[in-house]
Amino acid sequence: MGESYRERAWQWLEQDPDPRTREELSGLLEAGADAALADRFGARLEFGTAGLRGELGAGPNRMNRVTVMRAAAGVARWLGPGRTVVVGYDARHRSEDFARDTAAVLAGAGCLPLMLPRPLPTPVLAYAVRARGAGAGIMVTASHNPPQDNGYKVLAGGTGPDSGSQIVPPADAEISAAIDAAPAISELELGDDWTVLGDDVVEDYVSAIAGLPLGHDRDIHVTYTPMHGVGARTLRTAFAWTGFPAPRVVLEQADPDPVFPTLPFPNPEEPGAMDLALATSRQHGADLILANDPDGDRLAVAVPGHGLLTGDEVGGLLAEYILRRTSGTDRLVATTIVSAGLLPKIAADYGASCAETLTGFKWLVRAGSSGQRNVFCYEEALGYCVAGDDARPVADKDGISAALVVAAIAAEAKRAGRTLLDLIDDQARRYGLHLTTQLALRVDDTSLLARAMRTLRADPPDYLAQWQVTEVEDFLGGRGSLPSTDALRYRLSGPAEARVTLRPSGTEPKLKAYLEVVHPVHPDTAHLGPVRDRAGEQLAVLKEAVAKLFPRQ
Repeated sequence: MGESYRERAWQWLEQDPDPRTREELSGLLEAGADAALADRFGARLEFGTAGLRGELGAGPNRMNRVTVMRAAAGVARWLGPGRTVVVGYDARHRSEDFARDTAAVLAGAGCLPLMLPRPLPTPVLAYAVRARGAGAGIMVTASHNPPQDNGYKVLAGGTGPDSGSQIVPPADAEISAAIDAAPAISELELGDDWTVLGDDVVEDYVSAIAGLPLGHDRDIHVTYTPMHGVGARTLRTAFAWTGFPAPRVVLEQADPDPVFPTLPFPNPEEPGAMDLALATSRQHGADLILANDPDGDRLAVAVPGHGLLTGDEVGGLLAEYILRRTSGTDRLVATTIVSAGLLPKIAADYGASCAETLTGFKWLVRAGSSGQRNVFCYEEALGYCVAGDDARPVADKDGISAALVVAAIAAEAKRAGRTLLDLIDDQARRYGLHLTTQLALRVDDTSLLARAMRTLRADPPDYLAQWQVTEVEDFLGGRGSLPSTDALRYRLSGPAEARVTLRPSGTEPKLKAYLEVVHPVHPDTAHLGPVRDRAGEQLAVLKEAVAKLFPRQ
């Protein structure tokens, strides 16, 4: 077995154009590192609706120039010659190299590549695909994955409302098959005839999102961090364009750095990731704290003295703000099966429909049926699309435009002597207190994830602590209008209304649980502290019970 991996490694060396990965692989061969070779050559990165994502290194199970060039060849074969493709990249290790390799392969295959001018947020790429009527977009990014990772995301093109959105089946399978059919990269024809766009593409994007409903209030002082990513320059331009005061950027995290030296993990949801932003806000004074993830498509929101808001809390605020500023019985808002149950209540209050989709914006931006306007959608993992259908500049999650709208909400509240926390309390009085949390178990052996889901499906618990499991919703095989996905949802009755949703992560080796308890709140309740404390205690008990369901390595 080990010898076959060595043979594959030697074959890889013959075609690899990259001296870095050739040196890495030669070292492993000379050292007889069979386990490392098996890891790199015993599997391959699979292309799916999220594209490719994985650790940098040599071999088909890593992100490298060979993997990227074959992926580009597959996309070119899938599209056919003569199609325009916009190529973007972030500031991670090798991102620009991978983008240039992609453009060269596309040009050699007869496509018309348009390269973004510099490392830019993913929403700018999504906007450019839509604005230029391109056949597809390719973004080199690993989003909020660890520093050693990179990735490759393909966006759908065309001129319809889904232009610039993430691909959905069967496009992923078609591209994967085209990648399999691609020749060795030594046989690929490469071109150098591509266009590097100017900064006007960024100006056009900023001008488009400036047309979102932002009200007239601008008195808001923001502390902002791009988390060593590519969001700062674009966000500051957007704030200046729309008349908001310049945010105070966290200096230690202001510049792109693929090492992410000040972060335990480049994801604003991770413990400790927002510490420097919180400290900066205390030092200089701020009304609001905003953070983008490294490629700028997600937004984290914090309130000084309180900490990070959940994605569900921000989603509820954005939904109500958008619904107050739109009209019509054809309005639709959407969220996912793992998000809180708050959005349907808000939608009903405003006479709008609410759709539930699988996780991922590829589903969210396509939610709704003919005759409905998808005016807002979000997922609890800090992703928001704040305008819908033909009105939306970006048909994907967009952390820059969402930052503008959150700043507008906070400025409006500030004029009335209030904060985002007051607005969240208002919603609790109207719709009940929806308190959520997550639990995740990382694994080295991903087979544990499938085994755990099989067990939980075949033998669901009767009780979780004091809660009785009254209903099990299985999303495998599809449910209603939803496609099939490996997820379970337990509805619970007990001390409070509750539910638990379980699913393996689509991008990381971990099993995730999403927990929610709901408490009614009397409209005259002045202080919600006691209700929150009680709900928090219940959520902690429920979380402990759910943790016992998880596999142990």
